[in-house]
Amino acid sequence: MDKKIRDIMTPDPVGVYYDQTLAETARVMRDAGVGAVLVVNGDSLSGVVTDRDLVVRGLAEGAGPDSPVGPVCSAKLVGVDADAGVAEAQRLMGENAVRRLPVIDDGQIVGIVSMGDLAASGTEDHSPLAEVSKAEPNT
Repeated sequence: MDKKIRDIMTPDPVGVYYDQTLAETARVMRDAGVGAVLVVNGDSLSGVVTDRDLVVRGLAEGAGPDSPVGPVCSAKLVGVDADAGVAEAQRLMGENAVRRLPVIDDGQIVGIVSMGDLAASGTEDHSPLAEVSKAEPNT
């Protein structure tokens, strides 16, 4: 039986505000031990920003550590229902070329599911991605 996304997601996603700085966002990621955070502008979700986005879209393009994070977030948002199966999340990631999906339950974002979460879910127990995803963080 296909596992549900709610069973493998990272619950309680971390968020930052659109106008928070790249440096503040990096510290939030470090302190929470995550590689992606949600970006909120007012009352709405603007996108997702990853540690890679901070470097490639931010610093490498000339933005300083005091620049706002909003302009470097990925605005293309694709979410998955918390009760969807792993196969549905895999399909959405493939079709949309994204590595993480916000998880939605009753209209609210309740988590994030990543490619690593999918790999570690047991569908491909011996893949290199599954092994790395199951390992303790290298801090």
